Amino acid sequence: METKKTFIAFILILLLISGFARDPSRRAQRLKNRIEKAHQIEAMIHSKTFVFIATRALPQGFGAVDLTTNSNSIEFFPDRIKSYMPFFGRAYSIEYGGDGGIKFEAKPDEFNVTTLKRGKGYEINAAVSVTRDVYKLNLFVSPEGSASLTINSNQRSTIAYYGNITKPEEDRGK
Repeated sequence: METKKTFIAFILILLLISGFARDPSRRAQRLKNRIEKAHQIEAMIHSKTFVFIATRALPQGFGAVDLTTNSNSIEFFPDRIKSYMPFFGRAYSIEYGGDGGIKFEAKPDEFNVTTLKRGKGYEINAAVSVTRDVYKLNLFVSPEGSASLTINSNQRSTIAYYGNITKPEEDRGK
C-alpha cells in the first residue's frame, strides 16, 4: 500500500513538473513577440511612416468620447501628413458649413522624432500649416504601439486622443 502511494505521488509530481516546463516556453514566446513588435514600431517611427488610429477622444471640458465605431486616422509620411479626425470641443473660428472635423492633407512644417530614455517609447512633434490654421501635433508612442496624441490649433480648443499606431494601408499587404 505504501509503495502504491509513493508511486502515485511520483506520477503527480512528474505531471506537475511537465506542466510547468511548458509555461516558460509560452513566456519566452510572448517575450519574443513583444520584442518583435517593439522592433516593428521602432522601424515605423524612425521611417516616419505610420498611421495613428484613435479609440478615444478627450476634448477639453467634456467627457471621453468612444471612437471605436467612427472612422478616424492620421497618416504620417515624411513628406505629408493626412488627418481625418473627428473634433469635439470649442471652435473659435471655422468656415461656415464646415464638417467640424480636423481634416487636412499637407506637407509638415516640422516633423521631429525623439527616442525617450530607457526604452519608454517615442515622442513625435509635428506642425502643419493649412489655410487659416496651424495644427501642432504631439504624439507619444509606447514600444508596444499604444499612443496618445494632442492636437493644438489656432482656431479650436486643444483635444487629446488615445489609440494605436499601425502600418499604412499600402504597406500592410507586403
